Amino acid sequence: MDTNYKSGFISIIGRPNVGKSTFMNKVIGQKIAIMSDKPQTTRNKIQGVLTQNDAQFIFIDTPGIHKPKHRLGDFMVKIAENTLNEVDAVLFMINADEGYGRGDQFIMDRLERVKNPVFLVVNKIDLVHPDKLFPLIEQYKDKYDFEEIIPISALQGNNIDHLLEVLKTHLPEGPQFYPADQVTDHPERFVMSELIREKVLHLTREEVPHSIAVVIENIEKRESNAIFIQAVIVTERKSQKGILIGKQGSMLKNVGKAARKDIEALLGSKVYLELWVKVQKDWRNKQTQLFEYGFREDEY
Repeated sequence: MDTNYKSGFISIIGRPNVGKSTFMNKVIGQKIAIMSDKPQTTRNKIQGVLTQNDAQFIFIDTPGIHKPKHRLGDFMVKIAENTLNEVDAVLFMINADEGYGRGDQFIMDRLERVKNPVFLVVNKIDLVHPDKLFPLIEQYKDKYDFEEIIPISALQGNNIDHLLEVLKTHLPEGPQFYPADQVTDHPERFVMSELIREKVLHLTREEVPHSIAVVIENIEKRESNAIFIQAVIVTERKSQKGILIGKQGSMLKNVGKAARKDIEALLGSKVYLELWVKVQKDWRNKQTQLFEYGFREDEY
């Protein structure tokens, strides 16, 4: 290994729905964080690992910082804020198409306590005219002393290589924390549950909000090398259960079909996926359920 090898942890923060997960998936080169146009899609701290010949970047995709409405929301915001002083650099991502908002100021106030370099990443530049971009950058320059401001398009990949080169110059010399072929620190079970949840968000749209959790109950590899997975989709109301199942089970079947394709790509094996739906009233406000479904503050 190069004696000047660099490695470090980089937190990606920002308001909900600015493209943090899209960015990390693009950088890593495969889907490890689920994506949706609904805010607050990311709930846990998800680490994505990019290994190069001379550096290893460990990106931490955090939940969007927002005003919490339940215990789950409190958990999500606490995760995002706790990463700020545990990393070597911070990427504060904004949506160029939305511009400055009060939520951004809320985040920048917290960045004042951060000692390591903070970069402003202006995402979704493909959606705005350059004439709108420059005044926006000047506006943010006046509000915080960023190490550098880098416009990108996470969706199209514009300027991401430049961002990585800039980041590399600010990473400390250090070891390779993860094997070169590892792309996330989360177990496959977690990623599988997230892929199922993503399909629910996409297919149910506004009918079923973020009141669902997915629990992988059983994984079994059989002689044919096929993998059998049983998972439960937890929701808060009986009416949502009906929507999730659909007429003659059609919605649940579509969710399973779409999720199975992504899980097969993740595992590289034939997958059989069985899904059930369970109602757990107001689970987002119950500490016992939050722990059971994997939202544990003591792990972050």
